[in-house]
Amino acid sequence: MFIFGHRFIDSVNFYHTQNIDAIDNTPSNSTIYLDFSEDNLEIINYCKANEISLAVGVEDIRELIYASSLGASFILVQKELASTATRIANNYLFDAKILVHIEDEDEIEELAILGVDGVIFSTAIIKTNS
Repeated sequence: MFIFGHRFIDSVNFYHTQNIDAIDNTPSNSTIYLDFSEDNLEIINYCKANEISLAVGVEDIRELIYASSLGASFILVQKELASTATRIANNYLFDAKILVHIEDEDEIEELAILGVDGVIFSTAIIKTNS
């Protein structure tokens, strides 16, 4: 299980960007984080074309399918969608890993039992400016 942003475990950070220019302000080999939105398709496609690791936050199954099809490395879901997202990702052999936003480490056990690929604390997502 991947664990991002936990105080005991060294992990990479995800960089939440607002535009393509902001990607230049991230360390090399960064993972860019975006919420799925039609407004973010230009950035998503830029990341895909330039082989930049991408994490996409989704709110529903339709967005989950889109994020996988658009080449996301990680797909971030809320806890309520975790079980369904994991089943779909396993059924369709997604390359992307399913991560769940959590605030409390007590949630890790429940999500491990559900079979999600990993968890992410909000401290692992760094907001960047252009």
